[in-house]
Amino acid sequence: MAGNTFGTLLKVTTFGESHGAAIGAVIDGCPAGIPLTVEDIAADLRAARPAGAFETARREANTPEILSGVFEGFTLGTPIAVLIRNADARPHDYGALKTLYRPGHADFAYEAKYRRRDWRGGGRASGREAAARIAAGAVAKKILAHYAKRPATSFYTADAAQTGIPPVEQFHTASPISIAAAAIEIAGIPCKPPVRMADELPAAIRDVLAELKAAGDSAGAVIECRIGCVPPGLGEPVFDKLEAELAKAVLSIGSVKGIAFGAGFQIARMTGSEANTAGKNHHGGIAGGISDGNDIVFQAAVKPVPSIAQEQLMQSSTGEYVRYAITGRHDVCLYRRIMPVIEAMTAVVMADMIMRQQTDF
Repeated sequence: MAGNTFGTLLKVTTFGESHGAAIGAVIDGCPAGIPLTVEDIAADLRAARPAGAFETARREANTPEILSGVFEGFTLGTPIAVLIRNADARPHDYGALKTLYRPGHADFAYEAKYRRRDWRGGGRASGREAAARIAAGAVAKKILAHYAKRPATSFYTADAAQTGIPPVEQFHTASPISIAAAAIEIAGIPCKPPVRMADELPAAIRDVLAELKAAGDSAGAVIECRIGCVPPGLGEPVFDKLEAELAKAVLSIGSVKGIAFGAGFQIARMTGSEANTAGKNHHGGIAGGISDGNDIVFQAAVKPVPSIAQEQLMQSSTGEYVRYAITGRHDVCLYRRIMPVIEAMTAVVMADMIMRQQTDF
């Protein structure tokens, strides 16, 4: 099974299945000398822990173990292996699905490709794999903080007064790149202001989700991610444009079905003068595939959770259609739990791009 590794200089490989013994990540290419502890990773995993009435009842401790690549609190420059054991797995919840293909899931697609599949909660296609991404993102965030603290390096000698280009020394002396995701729409209802991880849901949205839960249904969301303190010059044209790398990273998250930058699809409805209005950042902080110094802003469309308690028409492995209601522990909406996953994959891309930028000078 290919396709488990992401990145160019900073490479992340995730492994494990939803209801197997463990999941984890191997982070290769991390520079040596970066402070990193188990708590750095555990803190991000705790933030993503399910809670509340609209999230899965599966309660994994998500206690990470660093197996390699770190010694005496600092990275060694060797591959960092992080293991997260599955302590609350219930494969028996999925026994009836051995011969059924759940609508909205990858069951049939996996079997069509590999002639076999892990029916225990979807295996690699499960949202459980996201915990490994969050662990890798925690390492990437430490890399971003590391590069922000490095001594200033001159990337070019052009006179800033003549070119209008800000001094490139800002690249290393600026604050670390910040990454923050928030829901701007939940269950089709706009969130004004956006709902962040720790925020309470507005009453109108909470009522809708409660109705959906009672009906055995689910909802989608739109998540906006803002990347701040981004130095100009990050991105590798032509095929490794910054937005292309971010898009691949975010679209690799199982529940994300679309991504748009800046004004998104609305920019197609603008005139050139409107799209280029100074101060509006309609292009989302990226021009020609390279960061332009503005905040990078993108929106991700998150589909409704496909595992719902309503009876649905499903096809069996023998080609018959049956009606079946999925049991087990599932979210009503992923708006909150997907935010740290989007932030983690964004951090991996930005850390990789920062490292790639160093090789150009």
